[in-house]
Amino acid sequence: MGHTCNSIIINAPYDLVFDISNDIPRWTELFGGEYKKAEVINKEGNKITFRLTDDEGNSWQSFRLLFKDKYFAYAQREEPKFPFKFMKIIWLYTPWPEGIEMTWIQHFAMDEKAKFNDAQVEGFINKHSQDNLKIFKEIIEREASRAAVK
Repeated sequence: MGHTCNSIIINAPYDLVFDISNDIPRWTELFGGEYKKAEVINKEGNKITFRLTDDEGNSWQSFRLLFKDKYFAYAQREEPKFPFKFMKIIWLYTPWPEGIEMTWIQHFAMDEKAKFNDAQVEGFINKHSQDNLKIFKEIIEREASRAAVK
């Protein structure tokens, strides 16, 4: 099985960090072009079902459970699962004096027929997560500073 854990501190109020980071349609911007499309299919209570399309045209459906009052979100890839056997994601939000630490934990296993194995995909995910967290930080801090000026 594969497992990654990456964090960054975002100097912005918690509500802003949580709300922007979980705004699925904005993921085309927040993930630095990794997704061509990010569409909400259904929203019911704290559950969002959505479809992502990557820059290679591959699409899949996932769901996301938002627990804003508990400082975390949980997501799971649904269909198609391939190239994974499963993909589970937890985002944690931890308040610190200097801002909100956003931590992404991904737990997964690759399908035997996939092009890459668990260890290789861990490397890809770690690299992409670190790059993407920097984009999240930049965008959210920029919006926080704009809101503070108003």
